[in-house]
Amino acid sequence: MSAFLSVQGLQAGYGRAQVLFDVSLEVEPGQVVTLLGRNGMGRSTTVKCLFGLLAASAGRIVVGGTQVLGEAPHRVARRGLALVPEGRQIFTGLTVEENLVATARGAQPRDSRPGALRPWTLERIYGFFPRLQERRGNLGWQLSGGEQQMLAIGRALMTNPRLLVLDEATEGLAPVIREEIWRTLAELKREGLALIVIDKNIGHLLRLADRHHVIEKGRIVWQGDSDALRAQPQIVHQYLGV
Repeated sequence: MSAFLSVQGLQAGYGRAQVLFDVSLEVEPGQVVTLLGRNGMGRSTTVKCLFGLLAASAGRIVVGGTQVLGEAPHRVARRGLALVPEGRQIFTGLTVEENLVATARGAQPRDSRPGALRPWTLERIYGFFPRLQERRGNLGWQLSGGEQQMLAIGRALMTNPRLLVLDEATEGLAPVIREEIWRTLAELKREGLALIVIDKNIGHLLRLADRHHVIEKGRIVWQGDSDALRAQPQIVHQYLGV
């Protein structure tokens, strides 16, 4: 199966400080992959490059067979990528429902091909997150942290992506809410949505993801599936431990 997202030799930085050095990874349709590493190692910089939020100095980013390096963020989003950013970044002055429809990409006609994704609508989002329906008229700032995170995920899904990127989606949440988010990601995987997950909860990631990429000082230093990562606990200790 050909990759939906292919990143090859990605280099980027801020001013004269280079942060990424030849980062390469691929995500196939319906696959869940991780980008693992300590803070400051280049995970979020990689995400910024994927979405055109930071200009890369070299490399290739191909989405659905199209080179997107250098494209504006809104054009990248139209290719089928959606981001749940670190810190949620919902519109606090808009209601839940206004947040969901503000950047929504209209559902396309139902694709009858095998493996096609079901379109996301308000009704589907409310079915996925009943609490959002209960609070559909509340402003963003009136929501709890967990409800804001659900809203950030729902807002991203409303763009009807083929690949959803989640940057620290469970950070700072109560344990019961974190478990709900992990159940949500597992359901999205069952539905066939491709995911890139950045998170520190190795236990959940080992159960969820098909492939892992460990980044250290802007370089991919290890990659493999969950069985391989379980068999090499020294990798977790060396590159992910505090």
